[in-house]
Amino acid sequence: MTFRWFLVFSFSIAVAAIDDDLIPSTLDGPFEPVTVPYDVSLRGNAVDLPDTDPRVRRCVEGFEPEQISVSLSVNYDSVWISWITGEFQIGNNIKPLNPNTVASVVRYGRSRVPLTDEASGYSLVYNQLYPFEGLQNYTSGIIHHVRLTGLRHSGYLTLTQFMQSLISRTPIMVIEGNHEIEEQAGKQSFVAYRSRFAFPSEESKSSSPFYYSFNAGGIHFIMLGAYVDYSKSAKQYKWLERDLANVDRSMTPWLVAAWHPPWYNTYTAHYKEAECMRLEMEELLYSYGVDIVFNGHVHAYERSNRVYNYTLDPCGPVHITVGDGGNREKMAIEHADEAANCPEPSSTHDEDMGGFCATNFTSGPAAGKFCWDQQPDYSAFRESSFGHGILEVKNETWALWTWYRNQDSSGKVGDQVYIVRQPELCLGSIKLPKSSFADS
Repeated sequence: MTFRWFLVFSFSIAVAAIDDDLIPSTLDGPFEPVTVPYDVSLRGNAVDLPDTDPRVRRCVEGFEPEQISVSLSVNYDSVWISWITGEFQIGNNIKPLNPNTVASVVRYGRSRVPLTDEASGYSLVYNQLYPFEGLQNYTSGIIHHVRLTGLRHSGYLTLTQFMQSLISRTPIMVIEGNHEIEEQAGKQSFVAYRSRFAFPSEESKSSSPFYYSFNAGGIHFIMLGAYVDYSKSAKQYKWLERDLANVDRSMTPWLVAAWHPPWYNTYTAHYKEAECMRLEMEELLYSYGVDIVFNGHVHAYERSNRVYNYTLDPCGPVHITVGDGGNREKMAIEHADEAANCPEPSSTHDEDMGGFCATNFTSGPAAGKFCWDQQPDYSAFRESSFGHGILEVKNETWALWTWYRNQDSSGKVGDQVYIVRQPELCLGSIKLPKSSFADS
């Protein structure tokens, strides 16, 4: 089976004059901490969509493609196209489909006719086998992944024959979280995550789909795994050292990192849960001048001041938690610095993330305590509301971050700040940690 595509693809850095005095910038910081009061009317109840809802119902027949998605490769001239053919099965006695029965081929070009290029990829089927009473087994449809190369850096990407929802038109990049673990028979985990998505792991010289990097516009993105080994002796850490050392800041001046659980989180939910990861990796990311860190996990919004090792630092990254897209587990509303809300230290351990590392603060206003008595100075803005954000890179040193509440229109801003890089201040003065990656 052959799929016909019309592709013209680009990423660009939007350049605009920065003259809006009403929007603060990190040059004005550090900011006084702000907590927006919780609005109980927004609590709401999330309801799972039924199988009969047209938004989730299968709308193709036989082995026609569906669930088409686009992911980025390492550079702007390459993308991954993924889709599924055939139906999934659920039951106790199920027979997986043969992935070799349908070809993984994409035809594409700069115009509808002729489609001058063709790319082949690979296909697979994965199973979820549960040795637990009452749970049925699952086998997927045939999942296809094809990498397109040699794309032109001008225009936009559209799909002609098989128009899907957002991710078929806008690339989506994912990284694993705790909900993707899904332990099953044989102690297998992350099976659906590893099968359903395409990752530029090989292109970014990573040996794993749990950590990789890619470039988009003037940004080098680093995706890290919090649920696989991140210690200094681990493959992930060695890969991260090499990847950071090879970043060309003249081509990608912005350096953005992302992983699932936040290091700087003042909500009671998941408080200091990722402390072991922070202790292993923070110095390395800081030494290479990472500008912004994005996290999820906590079902609320929070933006930090520039911070390093719990200390305000003009060269530290801005940490942004946007785990507030919406979830039936509801919002995180309690703060660890509020009376009676400080968690008992041993309760913050997550066995899926490694050891227990959360201890009392050793310096600053909270020295000797496990929690602050007020909103910490490194927390610039926090609000318990479902929402989403947009990062607009304006030029090599200025980027605009805007967060919107889901219930508001796009014209009403929940939080907004210009994040300003100062390479002349930071990159020239920061010393790299002692490294062993050259010997690995």
